[in-house]
Order: sequence, then structure tokens, then C-alpha cells
Amino acid sequence: MHSVNQTTDAMVRSVLAYAENRLRMTPVPLDRGTRTPQELYRELDGLIRDQARQPDEVLGVYSSVIAPSIISADSPRFLGFIPAAPTKASLLFDMVVSSASIQGISWLEASGAIAAENTALRVIADEAGMPGSAGGCFVSGGSAGNLSALAVARETGKRRLGDALAGRRPRVVVGEDAHSSIVNTLRLLEMDALVVRTPDHRVTADAIRAGIDGLDISDVVAVVCTSGTTNAGIIDDLAGVGALAREHGWWFHVDGAYGGSGVFAPSLKAKYAGLELADSFILDPHKWLFAPFDCCALLYREPALAKATHTQDASYLDVIHTGADRETGEWNPTDYAYHLTRRARGLPLWFSLAVHGIDAYREAIEVAVDLARQTARLIDRTPQLELIREPDLGVVLFRRIGWSPADYDAWAQALHTEGIAFIPPTKWEGETVGRFAFLHPHTPMWLVQEILDRTA
Repeated sequence: MHSVNQTTDAMVRSVLAYAENRLRMTPVPLDRGTRTPQELYRELDGLIRDQARQPDEVLGVYSSVIAPSIISADSPRFLGFIPAAPTKASLLFDMVVSSASIQGISWLEASGAIAAENTALRVIADEAGMPGSAGGCFVSGGSAGNLSALAVARETGKRRLGDALAGRRPRVVVGEDAHSSIVNTLRLLEMDALVVRTPDHRVTADAIRAGIDGLDISDVVAVVCTSGTTNAGIIDDLAGVGALAREHGWWFHVDGAYGGSGVFAPSLKAKYAGLELADSFILDPHKWLFAPFDCCALLYREPALAKATHTQDASYLDVIHTGADRETGEWNPTDYAYHLTRRARGLPLWFSLAVHGIDAYREAIEVAVDLARQTARLIDRTPQLELIREPDLGVVLFRRIGWSPADYDAWAQALHTEGIAFIPPTKWEGETVGRFAFLHPHTPMWLVQEILDRTA
């Protein structure tokens, strides 16, 4: 299994040929996706057995059974949830990272990989306006980033409040549209959410002041803003809330998992004013920075606070901590999140950024923003449709006048079944509505027109 022989040689050729064919697809087809559990398990049952099988036989099952049952999130026709659009460069280098089995825990065994990852993190920190001292690591996704950052917020808050917090659970100020991972994280960390009402679905300093007026807030340790909500792409009042956080001594965390990358787009830059005040900030390159799954950039204003929270101590880890600090320049990603074992998931982003240049990323993000703006105007001109709100980023919400939830479901199902688009409905203030999530720079406006025509 671990040596190159005749069977392995043939397997390498077959798998690389399959990968090359997939990489050369332009555009990537949507695929029909979901099959029933009964069908899939019947076709996969018994494939794994005591004896070996020919690699081409197993690869054939993947290509004929598994791959067609997966909706391609990197297709320009994938317009639901938050899509993906990894560059060819990042996908190719992801193969390099996997084939090299890089254990990206510490400087000791992966110094080159970590240095490269850190240069990519520096690009993001500079764009966000964070200080030169900022640093962090790459984790698996926004949920892992939020969990790691808010764990540091909790521990830092506990040290600040001291005995005043004795016997009480820390609280964190959040808006009504905070991502589901925030609420789940608070539960896991044994903190409570102080939810403030946001009439316009946007967390502002004024909304927080109104929400905490007359309340005992001596147990609050942090406040969370979102730079691009998943459902509607709304950017909170980062400047106002950041200043309020400083006023109260709260940790200021910005969840930019989806929309944080918009800070790279010149037309959006002003919307991110105040991001530079964040104590922690996350951004998913596997979304709007066109990297492969899974990749979240996690940054701290003062990384030493994260290191104090997350460093794992064990006799077998002593060797990696020798000399690993800001002064020496050595850096252990494992010290800045809840993880220990990690792949060097930031390297595909690093490679693609270096190959294409940052300006290419700015331009690609602007394409998605422009798609959203054009779609909003198209909806305005379509009699049976109503635009719910002007898009901040790449998400467009609309209603089809007179439709029930079943109508939206039937519309979306027909579009998917026919291979036109994957565009599931969502809910807005309890009402089922339509939702475009633009991310892929190759999504054409004629496709948008076709989708909207199907609402007639």
C-alpha cells in the first residue's frame, strides 16, 4: 500500500487523468445531485471487502455513482447557500498539499508551509486594516473560526472581570441575524447570548445601546458583528459597534466568513469601515477568495491572547514550543485555535494569490457584486417580482407576488431537475422568498434572466 508498483503506477495515472479532466471542465456542470439513500447504499454495499479490488473498478464506482450524486458547488449555475469557485491554481496546489502529507502543526516540522500561510494571512490582515502585530492561522471553516475566537474572548473577559463574574455565565451581545454557528458556539462555551433587536436586520451601535438600556451588563465579555450575513449579505455597523466595544472593554469579534472578502473590492471598501477595530476576525477563503474547501482565515489583533488560551501542553509537545514566539519569528498554528492536528490548508490560497495577483481577486469579487446589482434592477423591471432589499454584497432576495412556499419549492426543483440552476428558496421575516447567492465570476446574466423568466 505504501510503495510504487505496477498496480500503484496504473492507479496514479488513472486518478491523475480523472483529476485533470475535472480541472479542465469550463464551465463546471451543475449535476443533478441527490439520490435516495436506498439507491446509493445498494450500489456501494460490499465494495469494501477483505480482498483487494482493481483501482479502476473503484474509481469507476466513484465516477458513475458518487460524483453524479453530488451537486457541484463550483458550478456557475450553483446559486444557493454560499457557492464555491476555487481557481484552477488553488485546486492544483491542493493536490500538491495532499500528496505531500504536510502536518501543519508547528514551525518545527512545517516551517516553510507556515511561513507561506502567514504571508497569505498578512495580505488579509492588511486589507482589513489590522495592525502589523495581527496574526493567526487557517482553520477548517467559519464555525471553527468563531469557536476559536470566542473562546479567547471568554478567557480574556474572565481575566478582565475577575471576581465580578464569580458564579455567573459570561454573555455576548449578538444581533438577530448572527450566523447559527455563533449561537452554537456560545452554548458549547457555556456563555449566553444577549440578543439585541435589529429592526433593519443590521447590528448598529444605536441598536445595542437601546437593547442594553437599563440592563445589568457587567457580565458581558464580547460583542459579535457580521460583515456579510449568510442569508442576505448585510454588513453590520462595524465602526459604531467597534467604538462601543472599546468604550465598554468588550472583545470585538467580526464574523466575515462569507462577506469579509468583500473588503478587497474597491466599490465595497467603505462598507467595512471599523473592521480595523476587531479583536478577532474570520474570513472563509473557500468562499469569496476562491480557494478549495475547507479553509477559514482566523486573525487576532493580539495573537498572544489566543496563544494563552489555545496552547496545548504535553511532554511530547515541549519540543515544538521551544523558541516559538513573536521575537524569534517561529509560529505554531496549533497555538491559535482549538485544533492540534491540521493540514496546511492555507497553501492553495497562497499559491493562487501569488500566481494571479491580488488585483485579479479584486476584479473577480467585483463581478459578483455587479451581478447582484444588475439582478436587483432586473427584478425591479419584472412585474410579478419584488426586490426585498438592495443588495450589500452578492446576495439578492426577492419575492414572487402571489406565490406560496410550495410554489417556490416547485420552481426551484424544476430548475434543478432540468440542470438550469441550483437556487433553493429561503425565509425572510417568516416568509418564503427567492434568493440568489452570486459568487462565481462566470455566472452569466442570461442565466439570471432565464431563472427569473421561469417565475412568470
